[in-house]
Amino acid sequence: MQYPVTQRAFGLAILVLSGLQLMVVLDGTVVIFALPRLQAEMGLSSAGSTWTVTSYGLTFAGLMLLGGRLGDTWGRKRMLIAGVALFTLASLVCGLAQNEAMLLAARAVQGAGAAVAAPTAFALVATTFAPGKARNQAIAIVGSMVGVGSVGGLVVGGALTQLSWRWIFLINVPIGLLIILGAVRELADTEHHRAALDVPGAILGTIACTAIVFGATEGPELGWGHPAIVGALIAGVVLLAVFVVVEGREKDPLLPWSLFDSRDRVATFLLIFLAGGMLGAMTFFVAQFMQNVVGYGPLQAGLAAIPFTIGIGVGGALASKSALFVAPRWLLAAAAAILGVGLLFGSTLDHGVGYVTTLLPLLIGIGIGVGVAMVLAPLCVLVGVPPNDIGPLAAVGQMFMNLAAPIVIGLLAPVAASRTLSLGGRTGPVADMTPEEIAALSSGYTLVLFMCAMLAVAAGLVALTLRFTPEQLAKAQHAQEEAQQT
Repeated sequence: MQYPVTQRAFGLAILVLSGLQLMVVLDGTVVIFALPRLQAEMGLSSAGSTWTVTSYGLTFAGLMLLGGRLGDTWGRKRMLIAGVALFTLASLVCGLAQNEAMLLAARAVQGAGAAVAAPTAFALVATTFAPGKARNQAIAIVGSMVGVGSVGGLVVGGALTQLSWRWIFLINVPIGLLIILGAVRELADTEHHRAALDVPGAILGTIACTAIVFGATEGPELGWGHPAIVGALIAGVVLLAVFVVVEGREKDPLLPWSLFDSRDRVATFLLIFLAGGMLGAMTFFVAQFMQNVVGYGPLQAGLAAIPFTIGIGVGGALASKSALFVAPRWLLAAAAAILGVGLLFGSTLDHGVGYVTTLLPLLIGIGIGVGVAMVLAPLCVLVGVPPNDIGPLAAVGQMFMNLAAPIVIGLLAPVAASRTLSLGGRTGPVADMTPEEIAALSSGYTLVLFMCAMLAVAAGLVALTLRFTPEQLAKAQHAQEEAQQT
């Protein structure tokens, strides 16, 4: 096979693939520090602010497995270009949005475009870069974009929001166009074949989760007895049941039930879901707390959150070394304990909290716990898995992680709103709030942090049931590295 890149990974091809990965990760977090400005300028409701994040996350995670199948069927280069084009167009609409409905609809389309484009990035590494030094460099660069995007999304989102919230979306337009041009010129397509797409499964699963999140998110504002809320919750549960039936009858389902034939793997999927939900909700509400309660500007809040991502890097490095001689259940349980204690302490904070004395060490400590979980849990999914199943299983684990955040944010946002309203507060823009109303808003945020602590405790209890050994984890890591090379 002829590879376009044979010597060094550095060049236009790696800029295209890593740029795609970075852009997709960025847009999951870049909007978080813009929410207060969006509320003030667009008149977003509390539920609308939540949907700005969850509408992207639900379509991205819910359609990700289908996006991978589309690449297998129609060609990964072709689907990468199509996905980026859809993402770029949706970004333009987001930046030009004139009302809440227009913004949220475009965010959902953004997520769909990302779901089509993102699964192809690592697959295209194998067909673009020759085995050996070039491919190793490419894998490392593309893989690092998750961490870079997590930091960059916070800082870039804060910096651009200082100018205008619209720029956090409009900046994607020139980047997306450059990625498309670079992909046409530099990337080699993969062999593709007609495969069952399981479109009904992808649509049913995504709509079911969206209906449940809609019911939970809009409940406090419309009233829990409102026909739309009751209908959405019932429809969500029914559609989930239909999804289970459809997947059981599908010849080539997106979620084969054979993936759940191991008790330890099922526990690991549950652990990943709990950890992903806790991380998403914590990030979302801490960002609101720092701006709406403590009074940080968007850029200041973004910079203040950098130590959290540094802690994730430290935790990941510690986990990689410790996993060679300590059973993963103990490492994961210890990480859950750190997270639980940190979040419990965070749930006691108020507007007078100091950054250097309190927030800084708290963010680093929680970040370390998150880093341990993010490294070990995905590896546990791959223990004892045949080489051909490593890619699909890793994708399912990633789907659970990405799907958890919008679902948990959607479920906990009404909890925060209900606490705030019960204390006489409001959930709109904070510019004209009284100190008492801001205190009520703060109470809603910190209640969610307490619930995130409970999620961490639940994740720790699940982790203690895992029976994997350090030797099994080392083999899984080696198998994953070999799978990336083929």
